[in-house]
Order: sequence, then C-alpha cells, then structure tokens
Amino acid sequence: MAQRIILVTGGSGLVGKGIEAYSKQNGNTNDKWIFLKSSEGDLRSKAETKAIFEKYRPTHVIHLAAKVGGLFSNMKSKVEFFRENIDINDNVLACCKEFNIVKCVSCLSTCIFPDKTTYPIDETMVHDGPPHPSNEGYAYAKRMIDVLNRAYNEEYGCKFTSVIPTNIYGPHDNYHLADSHVIPGLIHKTYLAMKNNQDLTIMGSGKPLRQFIYSLDLAKLFVWVLDNYEELNPIILSVGEEDEISIGDVAKLITEAMGFKGKLIFDTSKADGQFKKTASNKKLKSLYPGLTFTPIQEAIKSSSQWFIDNYDVARK
Repeated sequence: MAQRIILVTGGSGLVGKGIEAYSKQNGNTNDKWIFLKSSEGDLRSKAETKAIFEKYRPTHVIHLAAKVGGLFSNMKSKVEFFRENIDINDNVLACCKEFNIVKCVSCLSTCIFPDKTTYPIDETMVHDGPPHPSNEGYAYAKRMIDVLNRAYNEEYGCKFTSVIPTNIYGPHDNYHLADSHVIPGLIHKTYLAMKNNQDLTIMGSGKPLRQFIYSLDLAKLFVWVLDNYEELNPIILSVGEEDEISIGDVAKLITEAMGFKGKLIFDTSKADGQFKKTASNKKLKSLYPGLTFTPIQEAIKSSSQWFIDNYDVARK
C-alpha cells in the first residue's frame, strides 16, 4: 500500500492537536502526517500556499485552518472574517486540485446553518436561508467551501468533502478572554476569578443551548471521514440532540471541575447570540455504528486541568 502523506492545515490548533494525538495512538503506521503551523506560511497568500504544497507534496489534506473567534469578535469584524476565510479556502482547494490531492476533508461549522429554521438541523439544510446576522461574515465564507467542493467535483472530478462539527473544546484550545469560544473562555475566567478571589461574571443570560464535542472525540471522527466517508455532501459530527446543554449549565460544570466556590453572575445586558442550533447526528450514527462520546463532565475536567497545567504556554 502506497504511503499517504496527510497535510493538516491549522495543525497546531485545537482540532489539529487532537488529530495529532489520535494519529500517534491509533493511526496507520504507514501514513506520514504533517501538522502545518501558521509560521510555515500564510494561507491567505496564493504563492505561500502553493509553496507549502510544493514542499510537502501531500496526497491527502485535512483543512482546518481558518480565521476564527467568539461571538463578539464575529459581530465586530464581519468583513475580515469573510475575506480572510474566503482567501484561505480558495487557495487551499485550488492547490488541492493543482497537486492532484486524492481527498480533501474541510471543516465547516454549525453557524453556517440558517438562523430561521426548524430543528434539528441536518446536512440538507445548509443553504436554506441566511445565517444568524451575528456571524454572517464567517458563516457565508464557510458555506462557500461546500459550493466549491461540488464545483471542483463536477468540473474536475476532485474528491473534496467537508464535515460540520458542533462546538468543539479540549486541550490546546484558544483561551483568550475576548476572542475564544464558550468553554475555553469560561475556563480562563474561572481560573482568574479563583486566583483573584472574585465572583464569576458570564456574558449573557446563560440560557442559550449548545451541543459540545470533545476535540479528541472529533479527531477520531475526522480520521474516520478521511478513511471511510465517500460522499461530497457535508456530514455533521456531533453528540446527539439529547446531549444539548445550556451555557449556564456548562459554566456550573466548569466551576465544579475547577473547585470554584464563588458566585456566578449572568450579565444579561450582553448579547446571547443564537438561542439554539440543535443538530442531528442521525447520518453519522447510521454510517458509524457503535459510536460513543466522552461524557462532558469528564472531558470538561480534563480540559480544565490541561489549562491549569499549561497556563504559561496556553494560547490566551
């Protein structure tokens, strides 16, 4: 069997680190994995992206790289989120075609789904209406990956597909207080509240509902998609609908895991964003029998402990 050379863009991020850990423990020993760091080239540049492909000559690509941020960053910088992600995605997929990549798996997001919709959302509903206005710049740029995947297949026969994870968390996350996603942001805030002996203030009401997937569980599913998923259409990678949980309850799990004894305060003057985006993992379960996920209490405890143990080097 010929050696696969698998290039992972965004290889030093949350999901990339998860895939790296999974591939070392469970991967095919004949595969060569390349986890690309942002310092190796700017994927917003066509020339630098091409130079990366020329250097590594990958046969397969897992495309994770993106400009990402939390709710308030998305609301503030819609133009930058749109333009930079369009450039990254266009350059990576163009090089995948030019270098005859056997298969490319790109990462989308549940925020691409229509704001006004019925629940649960599934893979057929991606383009049914506009996304929530709070993150439309990022969402529309991500939707275009699905459009390009089909276009490249129809015109050139390329085997490009995509996955749609729900909210991801785990070791090596971005813990920036303003630009992170929910769980890493709350872990960092809880850490500081404990250090300074203060109460913990949470932006918004805490009522919005989300499905969260642990990065190590997602890593396993990414490798499964690369090896087994043959469709062009996206596939949702998520825990079940029954595992949806409120932001307030997540905050309680984090404070319990970290031993925080102070008071939780919900600042309802701040925006909540989309109330829910319940996703169906029915398609995934039908193709992957026996699928299991790490319990959220266990995964949050591990993620919190990783941040405490790696505070000096964590992204923040």
